[in-house]
Order: sequence, then C-alpha cells, then structure tokens
Amino acid sequence: MYERPQMEIPEPVRHMAERNVEQARTAYGQFMEMARQAQSLMSRSSGAMAESVAEIQARTLRFAEQNMEAGFQFASELARARDLKEYVEIQSRHAQRQMQTYAQQAQELGRMMSELAQRSQAKP
Repeated sequence: MYERPQMEIPEPVRHMAERNVEQARTAYGQFMEMARQAQSLMSRSSGAMAESVAEIQARTLRFAEQNMEAGFQFASELARARDLKEYVEIQSRHAQRQMQTYAQQAQELGRMMSELAQRSQAKP
C-alpha cells in the first residue's frame, strides 16, 4: 500500500511563522485599543464633539472592514499555495503588510483623538 511521505515543517520556519503571527497580533491589539478609546469618547461626548467622535468611530469601522477583507484575501492566497515555501512567503508578506497597516491605522486614530482632546480642552 502506498504511504504519503510525511512533510515536516522545519523548526526555523515554524518559529518565523509564530513570530510573524505574534507581531501581527500585537499590532492588531494596539489598533483595537485605539478603537476602544474612540468608542469610549463617543459615549461621553455631546454636540460638536460627538460629531468628531462619530467621525473617529466611522474611521474605525472602515479600518475594521479593511482588516477583515485583508484577512479573507490572506486566507484565499494561503489556499492557493502550491508548497510550503510559498505558504510561508504568503504568511510572512501578510504579517508584514498588516503590521504596517495596523500601525498606520493606530497612528491615524491617535492623531484624530489627540485633535479631539485638544478641541475639548480649548472649549470653555
């Protein structure tokens, strides 16, 4: 009877994949914390400030949609990988791209929240 050869993933490749996932998870956690802060501001704001917070909330939702779409695209690419090398390359590219995306998103939300905080302090 024919037995398929066992394909073992080399330990350095597993470590790299785990490290990439952890880095992406950390960046995503930072993004989500900024989103939670925006939501908290929304619940405490009123009037013109509420409009700014609503803008932050809308931006956060748009970012979440973009991130989910990136996740679906990532899964599709992984499903088409022809071998382990391509699989790892796809995973690494996605992790790097998402870390950059999360950092940019968190930076933008931070800027928006900082502007909101400055406006709220300037208000008599």
